[in-house]
Amino acid sequence: MNAFHYNGYVGTFEFEPGDDAFHGEVSGIRDVIHFTGRSVDELRQAFQEAVDDYVATCAEIGKSPEKPYSGRFMVRVSPELHRLTETAAKATGKSLNTFAAEALERAAKEAIRP
Repeated sequence: MNAFHYNGYVGTFEFEPGDDAFHGEVSGIRDVIHFTGRSVDELRQAFQEAVDDYVATCAEIGKSPEKPYSGRFMVRVSPELHRLTETAAKATGKSLNTFAAEALERAAKEAIRP
């Protein structure tokens, strides 16, 4: 998947041959923001305009715009699992954070594999 970055937002996109155009969506927020373009430059411009329009619309209606995920979240686990993962992380020469992030990535990719 390809991506653009603008003002803290990430837009992911793919080319749709049947439409002869690129279609994208702002990722990492619950609100749905789509953008399209026939060239990469047109798509990039559409993405930036979509983000700007989203932020402006939120201001007009008195809503705080959603921000993309920070990359931090807390997970509560049992003391036994905490000890086990810390031990496994050390055994592989990784920090607990790196070990857990890699395990989450593998599990997430497995869960959404087509």
